[in-house]
Parts: sequence; structure tokens; C-alpha cells
Amino acid sequence: MFLNTVLVVLTDLTAGLLGNTVFRRHFHLLLSAVVMFGPVLSLWVSQHSVFAKRSHFLYRVFLRSGWGWTCIFVGSFVFLLSFSIRRSLGLSIRHLSRLGVAGGLWIIFCKLLNHLENATGSCYEPLLSGPEVTSGQPLLVLREGESRFECLRAGLLWRGYEVSEDVFLLCLCCLLLAEETSVFGPYLSLGGISDAPLRILFLFCVLLLGLWIFLLLCLLAYFPQFPTQLLGGALGCLSWRGLYQGWYRQGPSWYCPGRPGQGLLNTKTGGTEAEDAQLSNDHCD
Repeated sequence: MFLNTVLVVLTDLTAGLLGNTVFRRHFHLLLSAVVMFGPVLSLWVSQHSVFAKRSHFLYRVFLRSGWGWTCIFVGSFVFLLSFSIRRSLGLSIRHLSRLGVAGGLWIIFCKLLNHLENATGSCYEPLLSGPEVTSGQPLLVLREGESRFECLRAGLLWRGYEVSEDVFLLCLCCLLLAEETSVFGPYLSLGGISDAPLRILFLFCVLLLGLWIFLLLCLLAYFPQFPTQLLGGALGCLSWRGLYQGWYRQGPSWYCPGRPGQGLLNTKTGGTEAEDAQLSNDHCD
């Protein structure tokens, strides 16, 4: 009984925060500020910290599989919420399709960024000894005719026009999590019934959102790369704006899955007009 009370209080507080109109309107601005000013933290962090190593547990387990973790928790939450309300498999799949669209967009951008880096880059061989080495900085000798794969396989350096895929992924996942979980607060305020599994899944999504923000700060503080990280964050924000603030606002149809919560948040209103008005107000810029 006590644990259930704690669960209800925690989920109500976090759902109220994520569903708050001010938070939904300005979260992307907060995330943009983190990406822009996060590298300043490198002036104070210690390079001997455990988070300064790319082999850290959090980087290996979560960052490299960031999209997979996001799909597992957000997909489970979206499916359970939509199916428990409407008992419609088609409606649940329609809401889940937003994850598929975002995943496809992420894959396409990653492939385009790889092609861009391959097309604009060159292979360099560092000279680690000799009179050319000054102040500990090796001289880089250009190796012509090498592809990126062959260059990296030989242990050489590849320098090209790069956009941080890690920052791009983390920003997109943070914005996606904030959007998909924000409907839980309005749903509870309308008297929606939620059992323990749904609330636990919601808390897991909130914890995952906090973890992605923490990893984003770690990347910016311990591995600052300007302007590649700034470009990655900008690409993530633009992807979110194009989907959630653009395409999805057209309403559900054969070519559009609609906004989060559309078709679900009318448990007490008796119609979709009040639901659409609430969604429009919450998503307004």
C-alpha cells in the first residue's frame, strides 16, 4: 500500500511537470541552451573522471544503443496507454508509427552524414617521432587514395566535415520522450484510469529522459567538439520540429499518424472537439 502510494505520488508529480504547457512549449529551448553552452563545463570538469573515458559503462550500454532503449520504453508506454483506453489495435499501431517515422528519419540522416564525411574527408598519417614533431603535436601527412574504411582500419586518422551523431540522437530522443510522455498528465487530469504497470512504464520513460540529458551533458563537457556537436543538436531539434510541430499536426490520416494523445484524451469530454482544443493549446508555440 505504501509503495503504491509512493508510485502514484511520483507519477502524478512528474506527469504534471511533463504535461505542463510551459514545459512543453519551452523544453526545446532548454535543450538548445544545453547544447550551446554545455561545452563551457569542460573548464571545470576533471579529465580524470570516470565519465571522461569513452569505455564507460553508460556510453557502451546506453549511448551506443540509444534508439533501441528509447523504442523499447516509449513504445511500450505508448502501446499500453493507447490500448488500455480504446482497446483498438489499429489505433495503437497508428500511435506507435510515430516511432517508426522518427527511426527512419534518424537512419536516413545518419547515412547522409556518413556520405558527407566520406566525400569531404581525407586520410592522414600521424608522425609520432622525428624533428617534425613539436610541442607533443604530431605532424599529419596526407595519404591520398585511401577510403574512410581503409584509413580507419589501418589505424590512421580521417578528417572530414562531421556532424555529431551522438548529440543528434540524444537531442531527438529527449524531445521525442518529452512529447510522447506529456500526454499522461492531461490523461490523468481527465480522470483516466491507470494501473501500476502503466505508471511504472511512465517512470522508466522519465528516468530514461533524465539519463539522456545527463549523457548529453557528459559528451558536451568531457568531449567538446565545436561546431560538430552544435550541428548535431540543431539537426535533432529541426527533426523534432518538422515531425511534431509540423507533419503530425495535420491530424490522423493514411499518411499521418497524428499528434500524441489524439483520439485518446476525451475520456470525460464526450467528444473530440475538446480534446483537439486541448492538444492544440498544449502544442502551440
